[in-house]
Amino acid sequence: MKKKLKIILAVFIICIIGFLGFKIGSQLKQKKEVAERIQYIPDFSFKTLKAKTFSKKDIENNKPKLFIYFNSDCDFCHSEANQIQNNLEKLKDIQLIFVSFEPADSIKIFAEKYQLLNKENIILLEDEKMLFSQLFNAKSIPYMLLYSKSNQLIKKFKGATKIEHVLNALN
Repeated sequence: MKKKLKIILAVFIICIIGFLGFKIGSQLKQKKEVAERIQYIPDFSFKTLKAKTFSKKDIENNKPKLFIYFNSDCDFCHSEANQIQNNLEKLKDIQLIFVSFEPADSIKIFAEKYQLLNKENIILLEDEKMLFSQLFNAKSIPYMLLYSKSNQLIKKFKGATKIEHVLNALN
């Protein structure tokens, strides 16, 4: 009886180890695929505050781009927006693309607070279907991705980030 129990236990442990190895391998593969996908700006489609579709083809190709994934309830997002407001002159040659899953009204209130509306280099987008986090691998808010003029990823910024770090990454 003890011998059967040992065999069953050994088979069970081998199965668990095999399953864990498979899960870890799958996660590593998925992580690699996502990292490759965001090396260049992936295809996307979100809505502007005026409910017009804005996609990858609408991006300015002669400027670096900074995608800013935010939420108006996030204190760190407010801090970053304040820094952006205070450094608009330094950021004038970067296309700033703010994206939130909140309704357009909430995004507009947030943008008004930091005087981000009607700026030539600022786009405000509503992610109605909550696809940004999946497309750009955003696991937290705030989350920023800096892309070059040729749409190649320069750097990801997770969590609260000083604008100086973004500017330094461009140089």
